[in-house]
Amino acid sequence: MNMAEREIEILRGHELRLLRCTLCQPPSDPSSHLQPSGFAASVPPLHALISDFLTSVESGNYLGALSSDAARLVLASPDSDLSSHSPDRVYSDLLDRVGSFINEPSIDDAEKACRVVLVVCVAVAALFWFIQCNLTGPVNGLPKRPLPMKAWWEGSEMVEWESWARNQLMAAGSDLLGKFCYLQYIVFAKMLLLKTRDLLFEASFMSTFKIRSISWWLFRALLIHQQILDERSSSLFELLQVFKGETLGHFGSFEKVTSYWGAQLQDGEASTIVSMVHLEAGVLEYIYGRLDPCRLDLESAEVAAGLQLSVTGILGLRTVHQVEPKAQMILVANTSSKSVSGDINTSIAPDTQLTGPNVSEASDIYMTPKLVENGNGFGKNECGGVVSTLTTVQQAVVLAQCLLIEKSSPHGEMQGWDMAPYIEAIDSQKSSYFILKCFCNILRIRWESTRSRTKQRALEMMDNLVESIHKPSPGVPLRLPFCFSVYIPTIPALRKQYGDILVSCGLIGEALKIFEDLELWDNLIYCYSKLEKKAAAVELIKEQLSRRPNDPKLW
Repeated sequence: MNMAEREIEILRGHELRLLRCTLCQPPSDPSSHLQPSGFAASVPPLHALISDFLTSVESGNYLGALSSDAARLVLASPDSDLSSHSPDRVYSDLLDRVGSFINEPSIDDAEKACRVVLVVCVAVAALFWFIQCNLTGPVNGLPKRPLPMKAWWEGSEMVEWESWARNQLMAAGSDLLGKFCYLQYIVFAKMLLLKTRDLLFEASFMSTFKIRSISWWLFRALLIHQQILDERSSSLFELLQVFKGETLGHFGSFEKVTSYWGAQLQDGEASTIVSMVHLEAGVLEYIYGRLDPCRLDLESAEVAAGLQLSVTGILGLRTVHQVEPKAQMILVANTSSKSVSGDINTSIAPDTQLTGPNVSEASDIYMTPKLVENGNGFGKNECGGVVSTLTTVQQAVVLAQCLLIEKSSPHGEMQGWDMAPYIEAIDSQKSSYFILKCFCNILRIRWESTRSRTKQRALEMMDNLVESIHKPSPGVPLRLPFCFSVYIPTIPALRKQYGDILVSCGLIGEALKIFEDLELWDNLIYCYSKLEKKAAAVELIKEQLSRRPNDPKLW
């Protein structure tokens, strides 16, 4: 292996480690990463800095990574006083600094490629921090680190800078969906990734080193941007389609993934990556209501995951008091032996409870039907024997079918019953990742909140789900995997759904607190109207207008 090939292998390893943060739980031993022999003695020091940076990211310490020596090579110097300048100037200077850092004339192509990977890692760490704060949690006790380019500095909220970041995001053509925090981090991540990609187009070393994963990270950053908007953005859609095409072109097949990473891939990892790419593409098409492309992407994900899904009828009991079994819609998931044996340790222990110990007792309807065979029961309130043990990527593929059902069938009670076999199939699994269990519970809550016999259980499940966002367990790195592959609502959107369920259950006082905290003024006014307290609503809006006269939502 010559020196260039060695550099390429090491860079690919960095890319794969970063990607694995969204694929599986982090390694228990950071030293377990396989590096080429003689790694420490034969590579530039920057590789060691990147490796340490990735170790912090893998452990969920995103601010620690952004405060590291590796990040400071890219970001502002510790002595710079950023608060004395406008955000526009600071970010403009930052992008100039990134350009100079990558294209320094005195370094060779291998060093430039290494610096590109470092910048991508810094951008992705900022994106992960934003996702933790606004999507996955935990959110209790978050440190006040408002500036992503100076993440080691603790300061105030810097309202002007957050307003600037909000305006940058709203330039896509829509207001934000609720109240978000640390908006600068996603703006920072997008700017760094877009700047780096532009520099790569002009770079001579791209033909040798490639660094293809940057397209995927840009796709993901833009997808999160769209998720926090109140409406669909046409300008974001055009960019997302470009990066979707690039990502599928790079990683959309087993052969492309294996040719890029080769022997560094674990058993079954290539098919997981291919399936995840198609799942994320399907989420994009779901958001924009494009049914046919969504179906094609999800079918490709299903094939890559080694799944063949079908729904059948089996006799079973749906309620506690039911005596005569009736036909129940059940999911049959046929899996290839290769895909099952090729799991890459993507399950966690089943002790992560999101529903609470007594939630199933809140209704006389079973969480999953109790099936019977030849008149004899089998399986304790679960779909035993029909859905085999699924890998995590297969569970994500099963849940994604619910998105397709939502777009292709009329809204109503029957839509929930069409989704039920897929929801119950995941509920019958012994273990699931945090984010997949959250998504499964959200789908069940939406379904059961429309039925009088299960509405109370839906309310309890939602209460536990919102509470889980604040709890420290599971840890940060266990919440991240598959967060791009399912359409999980942001924390403000989830709390809004909680408020809507509270209103439907008559708990308007509790809903008022949520809507006021989220600054959802229309919902707040509706609640006051239900309580026949319109005067209180008027006073509240006047008070908010006196504080923020330029907020268009208040007018």
